[in-house]
Amino acid sequence: MTEAAARRTPGAPCWVSLIVHDLTATQEFYSRLFDWEFRPGPEQLGPYVRALLCGKEVAGIGQLPPDQHLPIAWTTYLATADADATAESIRSCGGTVAVGPLDAGDAGRLLIASDPSGAVFGVWQAAEHLGTALAGTPGTPVWNELVTRETASVAKFYQAVFGFGTEAVVSADFDYQTLHIQGRPVAALHGVGHALPRDRGPHWMTYFQVADTDEAAARVVELGGHVLQPPREASSGRLATVADPEGAVFTIVRPPAS
Repeated sequence: MTEAAARRTPGAPCWVSLIVHDLTATQEFYSRLFDWEFRPGPEQLGPYVRALLCGKEVAGIGQLPPDQHLPIAWTTYLATADADATAESIRSCGGTVAVGPLDAGDAGRLLIASDPSGAVFGVWQAAEHLGTALAGTPGTPVWNELVTRETASVAKFYQAVFGFGTEAVVSADFDYQTLHIQGRPVAALHGVGHALPRDRGPHWMTYFQVADTDEAAARVVELGGHVLQPPREASSGRLATVADPEGAVFTIVRPPAS
């Protein structure tokens, strides 16, 4: 299966985007952190740019209307072949559709929804824009994970809406399920119980690959962001949880050497 075809597989994470107050300053932060360049994208929801790495699209950043004060957070988009049918399925399975479905120019059709626990995610029906066009290099999204209180009930929602298979980590003190499509792990659900941040609630976390986690974490601080969880070793590599100057939280990770 080609990378493009894999991204279009229904349920697979295919794109990440961020809506902020100061689009110019945010572009400056991420260009200096990840070497991203930018070009204009569809503006159905206001000013919007796509981030490029090596000339390929890796993420989107838009600007909030001045009178809106929504939480600033990276949004994971899951692929669908039919956004309208997915919207109906989300509603019937206990989720909420907040925006759309609506057309984003010739790029595709989108909606923004939340699962029964309140975690926000996007759904993308590709037309001209397939989604993230580069993987496996620093500055690209490498993993998406739902951080929630417990995984059992919310797993049923994602299974019903997107047809995921799930594989649980068998552990008395670790609540973790991997989401699979056609036998391939594409995302995960991580139940953290009372460790869930009170000011955030359940949320999808975007992991971006970096060449050096410690160096990148220090760079985040230099550029006006914050380190929320300092660099540490995990099975997925060396990772740190950080926030940009407007408070959007993400994880940076140097995958283990293969």
